[in-house]
Amino acid sequence: MGYNVAIVGATGNVGREMLNILDERQFPVDQVFAIASRRSLGREVSFGDKTLKCHDLEQFDFSQCDFALLSAGGTISKEWAPKIAKTGCVVIDNSSAWRYDMDVPLVVPEVNAHDLDKFAKKNIVANPNCSTAQLVVALKPLHDAATIKRVVVSTYQSVSGGGKEAMDELWQQTKGIFVTDPPTPVNFTKQIAFNVIPHIDVFMDDGYTKEEWKLMVETKKILDPKIKLTATAVRVPVFVGHSEAVNIEFEKPLSPEEARKILREAPGIMVVDKREDGGYVTPVECAGDFATFVSRIRADSTIDNGLSLWVVSDNLRKGAALNTVQIAESMINRKLVKEAA
Repeated sequence: MGYNVAIVGATGNVGREMLNILDERQFPVDQVFAIASRRSLGREVSFGDKTLKCHDLEQFDFSQCDFALLSAGGTISKEWAPKIAKTGCVVIDNSSAWRYDMDVPLVVPEVNAHDLDKFAKKNIVANPNCSTAQLVVALKPLHDAATIKRVVVSTYQSVSGGGKEAMDELWQQTKGIFVTDPPTPVNFTKQIAFNVIPHIDVFMDDGYTKEEWKLMVETKKILDPKIKLTATAVRVPVFVGHSEAVNIEFEKPLSPEEARKILREAPGIMVVDKREDGGYVTPVECAGDFATFVSRIRADSTIDNGLSLWVVSDNLRKGAALNTVQIAESMINRKLVKEAA
């Protein structure tokens, strides 16, 4: 016997990726249920070599499930996560709805799996923002070695982070430019094709965007509240894969050679760092991969104990679907959820 798993938001980009990853990683499932809104009732999605028909969220009985993996947006999660959790089904939520609730663990398994022990307060576990997930995977082993004081990160985030409509907009604008059809921004504030936009999510009173604020707050909650972090989040005309230029100041000395060795031995990381043409990873190479890739490891001579890195990962995988499935795997390994009888 295995576990019964419900995917809420199964017709979306991340929901479909969750189904793919459950199959690829041979998650011990007994039954998988695809859940969506009423308008998607009966719509078919793939799970391995099987085809699943979508159930209506409002009518589905979650008491028959061990896990519910939610990727249906913050509004749906805020309403439905507590209802689902009350049935005894563990909720792992991919939205921002529960990340900042102190009674809900915010988890990246390679970094803070021990926080899962606190999940029972609400029976909900939160998945971090996509850009945070890959960042803390790279920071954790370096923090353990030399204690991070401050991080400056600039993100270069693909349009898939904005959903299918955002991906369609990049595609349509790119095609349109070649036939002299003027691009019309709909999902973005400016043209995204052949452009970069230093604006993701809403602006806050201090001038930072909500996306940048998430990086600051989530890194502190997951890794260490003492770490100071400032971020600039930029949307780039890439379909899948987020990149980050990361500058780190440590309390103790850490050479690029030592950092490279530490990162090579760390879980979830692949180091590709050749100081030659093409000796680094870009979003094109990381798409479809499980790993977080680290390149361009070098000393920052402008500060004491400084390093700079380039971090790349598939945001639909490690930034969302993969991390969600890994949380469920970690809960099983830690014997926090019992296998169905």
